[in-house]
Amino acid sequence: MDARQLKIEAAQVALGHVKDGMRLGIGTGSTAEEFVRLLAVEVAAGMKIIGVPTSERTAALCVELGVPLLTLDETPVLDLTIDGADEIDGNLTLIKGGGGALLREKIVAAASASMIVIADQSKLVETLGKFPLPIEVNRFGLRATELAIAAVAEKHGLPSSLALRMSNGTPFVTDGGHFIVDASFGRIPDPRALSNDLHAVPGVVEHGLFLDLAEAAVIAGADGVRTVHATR
Repeated sequence: MDARQLKIEAAQVALGHVKDGMRLGIGTGSTAEEFVRLLAVEVAAGMKIIGVPTSERTAALCVELGVPLLTLDETPVLDLTIDGADEIDGNLTLIKGGGGALLREKIVAAASASMIVIADQSKLVETLGKFPLPIEVNRFGLRATELAIAAVAEKHGLPSSLALRMSNGTPFVTDGGHFIVDASFGRIPDPRALSNDLHAVPGVVEHGLFLDLAEAAVIAGADGVRTVHATR
């Protein structure tokens, strides 16, 4: 089974948690897009939901496929968010932001009563950090912010390997108008402490560590699909 088929399998199981009448946060990325395609089939068959997209990219796909949308301002309390992840540890702490939508993804997830993550088996890790941590930063004072992030990394004994995300030769710009610095930390033994210290950097808008947000993860692998629940 190829990677895309695994994503479809996970998305199909997650779709079973969506009930008629739900206010639904809809994530961003390749796995979330498979979920949108499956959701659109249910909507066409009569399911009534309202979606709140986590990015302009997701919004465009939903409009194309006929999934009804409102903004988070129009429906600020959500029942469920379904989204992908770049890494998932055993506590369902996540690294997200590979698709560049981490700020809106985190806002939408926090506005939801619950969050379900969908992923293939390759995203499960013992310790977060092999996937570079996306850090959304203000454009103003970029170099000062990078130095402050490097100082946080040094405090935690992590390598300060930082790269400004680029797209077609220019800095990648998020839907919120910010830049993203990808931090290759290698291993993050204490995500909560790192999260707190990154949030204390004035130029950091948000980072891709998602703590205490995911209630369950639907993981697809060669042996089938399983659901892992948070133990907190």
